[in-house]
Amino acid sequence: MLPILIKLAYLVAAVMFILGLKGMTHPRTAVRGNIYGALAMVIALVAAIFDAYLHAFSFTPVYIVLGIIVGSVIGGVLAVRVKMTAMPQMVALLNGFGGLASVLVAGGDLMQSIHPPPESLLAVAASGLIGAVTFWGSLLAFGKLEEYKVLAQPIRIPQQQLINVALLVVCLGFAGLMAFGYIWAYIPLVLLASVLGVMLVNPIGGADMPVVIALLNSYSGLAAAMTGFAINNHVLIISGSLVGASGIILTQLMCKAMNRSLLNVLVGFSESSSSGAKADEVYAKVRSVSAEDVAIMLDTAQRVVIVPGYGLAVAQAQHAVRDLGKLLEKREVTVEYAIHPVAGRMPGHMNVLLAEADIPYEQLKEMDQINPTLETVDVCLVIGANDVVNPVARTDPQSPIAGMPILDVDKCRTVVVIKRSLSPGFAKIPNPLFAADNAYMFFADAQAGVLEIVQSLKNQ
Repeated sequence: MLPILIKLAYLVAAVMFILGLKGMTHPRTAVRGNIYGALAMVIALVAAIFDAYLHAFSFTPVYIVLGIIVGSVIGGVLAVRVKMTAMPQMVALLNGFGGLASVLVAGGDLMQSIHPPPESLLAVAASGLIGAVTFWGSLLAFGKLEEYKVLAQPIRIPQQQLINVALLVVCLGFAGLMAFGYIWAYIPLVLLASVLGVMLVNPIGGADMPVVIALLNSYSGLAAAMTGFAINNHVLIISGSLVGASGIILTQLMCKAMNRSLLNVLVGFSESSSSGAKADEVYAKVRSVSAEDVAIMLDTAQRVVIVPGYGLAVAQAQHAVRDLGKLLEKREVTVEYAIHPVAGRMPGHMNVLLAEADIPYEQLKEMDQINPTLETVDVCLVIGANDVVNPVARTDPQSPIAGMPILDVDKCRTVVVIKRSLSPGFAKIPNPLFAADNAYMFFADAQAGVLEIVQSLKNQ
């Protein structure tokens, strides 16, 4: 009876994983989707414990319960303490530890197996290869997102692409040896795959990190699915396949949003040089304004578009932006929020941030939807965004962001950029929008600056 209940629990968990993923497709159902996913994980975990009790040669529930408690405490503390701006780093770590778990579980199963069949050995090899690449690649991505000085800039390695290909070929060779029963090949396979993971992420610049995170998320799912094949766990196969497939789809969407080739991202061709002007030349005609000046512009506007960026997230200015939007709506001003697919440091970063402040989802406009109408916008407030509104993407074919679809805010009648300084974005290039004839700079912290504008509006 118990084996039947375990299989039934696996089926229920798999269905709930699918429903949870479906719920994530819309903000109104996202919370419910999260709950479904969490419940599915609990059911799958309990079923896996009973499954291990039935099939394991030695079953020690104390270690399992201890692992669950420690992991739950760490996860709970991180969920409460990690800031929204650090969420991309958190996702990178979760991807990485998912890959590491696959490597350890597959390796542990390999040590306990007696004369495993070739297909099981291939699954273990695939889990070790993908999992190790995911773990070390994610750690490096985490370092780049944290902007550690040692890791922020790529380490130039001659013929790196050829080295990557050679590492992959050797890894596949060790995987082939494992299929013929040479179990010892798992250790060098994992070690070389670890080097490959670092080498793949090393040349990728900060501007491409949203793509890297989505791709590593897919890798972690594929590693989990391979581990499921290795240990014959159906729910792990299903959930890993869901993560792997959805991660690849998201990666393709991110590549499209950034005008990047998926193949180029996979092999690490992400760096390009810029022959554009220096920052001093670009910013020679920058005009700065005060909060009172911005309030006067907004007071006479009929349509206002707000572009949120990473600076808004850092300053936690979403609630101040919501207050500004409500104040303008009371004055019968049409307020919309233009969302670039890769604004911030991970897919959907700005959507989550604005939803946290209870900004109506209907006011959030995707790039393709709002770009054709930006010429009719009276005032565009760019808050902490940089690369996603940089017109160089359209004009300089040698730029690191050349060809990347951007929000065409330079076509608005008036543009006000709220930034603390003229510092560049992730792409490390100047933005001529800041010195455009229709643009003004309001130098301030995003939250403090928006609150000043709100107060100035109220005083008028």
